[in-house]
Amino acid sequence: MLRADIEAFHAKRETLDPQKYLILTYYLETLVEPREGSAHLCQEMSTAQWSRVDVEEDFRPEFGAKVVDIELIDANAQPSSPFLADTMGKAYDHVYAFNVSIYYPYNNFGTKIPNLLTAVCGEGVFHAPDICAVRLLDIDFPESFLQDFQGPQFGVSGLRKLLAVPDRPILFGVIKPNVGLPPKPFAQLGYQAWLGGLDIAKDDEQLGDVAWSSVEERSRLLGALCRKAETETGEKKIYLANITDEVDQLIASHDIAVKNGAKAVMINGMTTGFSAVRMLRKHASVPLVSHFDFMAPYIQLPWFGVRDKVFSKLQRMAGYDVLIYPGLDSRLKTTKEEAITNARACLDDMGDLKRMLPVPAGSQWAGSLGSLYELLGSADFGIVPGRAVFGHPMGPKGGAASLRQGWEAVRAGKTLEAYAREHEELRHAIKMHT
Repeated sequence: MLRADIEAFHAKRETLDPQKYLILTYYLETLVEPREGSAHLCQEMSTAQWSRVDVEEDFRPEFGAKVVDIELIDANAQPSSPFLADTMGKAYDHVYAFNVSIYYPYNNFGTKIPNLLTAVCGEGVFHAPDICAVRLLDIDFPESFLQDFQGPQFGVSGLRKLLAVPDRPILFGVIKPNVGLPPKPFAQLGYQAWLGGLDIAKDDEQLGDVAWSSVEERSRLLGALCRKAETETGEKKIYLANITDEVDQLIASHDIAVKNGAKAVMINGMTTGFSAVRMLRKHASVPLVSHFDFMAPYIQLPWFGVRDKVFSKLQRMAGYDVLIYPGLDSRLKTTKEEAITNARACLDDMGDLKRMLPVPAGSQWAGSLGSLYELLGSADFGIVPGRAVFGHPMGPKGGAASLRQGWEAVRAGKTLEAYAREHEELRHAIKMHT
């Protein structure tokens, strides 16, 4: 690029109206110096060719993305992926590694999630010249952009009101075995867990509307047993039905499940698309719960793809009330920092959008409650164990009771072991996890 063309994609922050721009933060590795490499990115992701042949015009002032800040990490780095660097077709001895902040004029695409992702994660970003590694780290949205999004219908406070649980973590449980179990015995497992103290019994993310366990039959049986458990325990309960499906089936599946007694529905927005969730949010009468399938291919490389907090923000905007995301478990490959960051994306102020309940997932049990409470600094979270409830030696009722006892120990300021001396369910839970 010519020096004048490079400078056309750079600007001082104070010269730009913040209400007209999204603020994008990327990690980049480039074969050219950072000012040129980031200008390449801005050109490809926004204007590309910025004028017509033989016409005196320049689209860059209005439509061009603008670099406002570069944080150089290493001016003499080795590429994180030599394979990607080699595919650039240029000789190189090293690459430049840096973070860059870019102001993107969102009127280029409007307040539409598919068009947003096309711009910030599309061909122009991941195939820009001389850039061999790209990771979208964050997007900050101005109030003018957020006002077009409904966000959560219930949010944290609404979900707490539905369950009459004002001040403790929300206890989810994934009914196991996750697939292969017919609806009648499957429903009985959920019922037993509710009796033990579980708040929300949910379908596994792999269990959709299938011939041997339809959403209609499963929701009818679990809806009836949910009402029965409420009568017997005097507590509010929720059956969470997985209605993930082809987009044209989502509204019908929602209506069937809710009619039969499901008080929340789960949709995997990463596979159906966030616009499908946004569409369903306009129709839904119950909380919408997210699951993180298909997210790992985007988030697990520290130098390529998309940081998960970006997806957390988009899902809150689309209308989810609950976000189940990769939590503190070695198999989920998540750091404490990421667990906190995603919780903050759910709970921090974001325009007028309600707060979304964070549920960090991953092989949890009664002992997870205290560590998550300490880590997140709040009781505004949920846990979503499977085996800890449904593989408990005393059955789902005992497994759910152990979760309640784990939180009681936290509130009483006692160790799990001390509290377990008088609580058999918790004692068995500890043995399972030692």
